[in-house]
Amino acid sequence: MALPLSARKPDWLKIRPPGGENYSEIKALLRELKLHTVCEEAACPNVSECWGGGTATLMLMGDTCTRGCKFCHVKSGNPQGLLDLEEPTKVATALAKLGLTYVVLTSVDRDDLPDGGADHFGRTVEETKKRIPEMLIEVLTPDFRGDKKAIARVIASGVDVFAHNIETVARLQKKVRDGRCSYEQSIEVLRYAKELRPAVYTKSSIMIGVGETKEEVFQAMDDLRAVGVSILTLGQYLRPSSWHLPVEEYARPELFEEYERVGLEKGFLCVPSGALVRSSYRAGEKFLEGLLRSKRR
Repeated sequence: MALPLSARKPDWLKIRPPGGENYSEIKALLRELKLHTVCEEAACPNVSECWGGGTATLMLMGDTCTRGCKFCHVKSGNPQGLLDLEEPTKVATALAKLGLTYVVLTSVDRDDLPDGGADHFGRTVEETKKRIPEMLIEVLTPDFRGDKKAIARVIASGVDVFAHNIETVARLQKKVRDGRCSYEQSIEVLRYAKELRPAVYTKSSIMIGVGETKEEVFQAMDDLRAVGVSILTLGQYLRPSSWHLPVEEYARPELFEEYERVGLEKGFLCVPSGALVRSSYRAGEKFLEGLLRSKRR
């Protein structure tokens, strides 16, 4: 079900370069307000689709991550506690100008901050909800080193969807992620978020093509469902540079279709699964927006 790595990159992984009127407008506004997006920092292959459609995933707390996961394109370093305290207001201002109805807020890891940046997340959600009450907000958070007070701060801010990525199967965690991450810790973050607010939708993501087996992916699905995760995305890992983790295989579309089918059978509400699917993906967001707005009626 997978192509050997020696094969030329398959057609289904080809993407068009970013462009278009909406793309240019969003890029200009983000530059003006000195805001970052994971779309650019992580070299997301869907930036053209999402920005062209007038949406973006904003990345809080700068562009420098305190961790060094072997798959990630975001630069690593020590921000030394520096934080733009006006960023929550800037983000709310940008979102009001963009006229969005659903937004994803994510961040770099900030192990240099006592709470990992949880209060900054919370303030950004609160500022945005204050200005745009109808806005639906998904947060894609770090693990906050498992700090329950930090998780509680984010949940208390009024988020509609709480996402945290396990990234890969249990066996490959040390190969793929920074040593300060762990499968057990990520599962516990998702479990505790759901325990604090059972009504909140929780979400996670798995990269395909780093050496996992189908059975391991199915086990990860079971582990996520056991802690109440409702949404799962699966996408192909693409190597950002020669310094990063190599791709073990390019999964064929049929394998992603199988993962979607099995995920739905296991009880996930939505399983966007495909080569170019990423954790913040419009198909999943559209589904969640419909679900959340139907509850408000």
